[in-house]
Formats: sequence, C-alpha cells, structure tokens
Amino acid sequence: MEMIDLTHMIKEGMPVYPGTLSPEIKVETTIASEGFEERLITIFSHTGTHMDAPSHILDGRRSLSDFDISDFAGHAVMIDVRGMDTVSASYIRSYEKELRGAHFAVLFSGWSSKWGEQSYFENYPVLEADAAGVLAASGVKGVAVDMISVDPVDTVTFENHKIFLNRNMIIVENLTNLHLLEGKEFVLNCIPLRIEYGDGSPVRAFAMMG
Repeated sequence: MEMIDLTHMIKEGMPVYPGTLSPEIKVETTIASEGFEERLITIFSHTGTHMDAPSHILDGRRSLSDFDISDFAGHAVMIDVRGMDTVSASYIRSYEKELRGAHFAVLFSGWSSKWGEQSYFENYPVLEADAAGVLAASGVKGVAVDMISVDPVDTVTFENHKIFLNRNMIIVENLTNLHLLEGKEFVLNCIPLRIEYGDGSPVRAFAMMG
C-alpha cells in the first residue's frame, strides 16, 4: 500500500494565519542533564496542516471531541482549481458523479508551492458561496484544501466556513503534495489530536492508495 504525506512540518518560524503567533518549541530537558529529552510546545490549534471543527466558528456546535475517529478518514475526490480566481457552482457540479458517495472533497490549487512566501496568503482560488453550498449539499463529510483557508484571508464573515460547518462538516487547510495524487484514487486520512472541546487541531494528513 502506497502512502503519501500531505502535511507541512511544524516548526518555529513557520507560516501561520495572519495575526496568529508562530509555534514555540523549547527543549526543556536533555539526555545529558535529566536522562531524557522532552520539548515544551506552545501552539495555536489552527497551526500548519490542521482541521476546523464547527465550534471554531459557530457557538455551541460540535467540537472535535464530538466526532468519531471514522469521520477523519475516507474516500476523497480531488477537484482541480489551479489557475482559478474563484470557483463557481457550475464547476463544482461538473464533479457531481465523482462526488457521489465520496467522503472528502479535496481542492487542489497548487498553492502549497508558495509555502513560506508572502504570496501564499494572496489571490488563491476561493469558492463562491453558491459553489460552497453545492459542495456542502453533495454529501461529503469534509472539505480539504492546499491553501491557508476556504475563505479569503481578509474575510470578516467566514461565509464558506459557515456553509460547511453549519452542516457539521470538517474543514482541513494547508495540505501539501497534492500534485503527487493527480489522476489517482485515494483515501484521505486527517487525524487530529484528541482534544476535549477542541475547536481545531493540527493533523497528520496522508493519502493511502492500493
């Protein structure tokens, strides 16, 4: 069985959503001094390749601890949005057959190639609200993207987030290596930390084939 890692490395100084603090990773004990090495990690719950739960945006809604682990894996359909400014409802409808019975829709923009650059946060393809509605109505339990967000980075309304999360879907952002999955059938695995009442979590995302 072939497995492809879709996760960005967590490290100090990594790209984060504007206004969020970068992770702090400190070596607190060492093998030389205490006989074992251990790090103190301070990190926001939506750092790097991560998952949004409905409670991230919607007050009183499901948190990560309300989901079963089976909700974090399933057959995925990759939707190619490279070169687009916005993604229309009609374009999403063109994937209707592929989405039937799928668990995840994965939007492939190629934006992960800009990781570490300012341009990563600018002008990436964004679903029109009607397109997000079509995707939400398709029956998938999650949407995943290789971009910083499913909304524009300067949004104050988080419209697409609300469309998905109102349906108790999960959102995965900041995937990488999607170019390695072109033309392939795969199962997407996005495994978050088991955080009580978690509004989100970094995930180890990977694809399984064969």
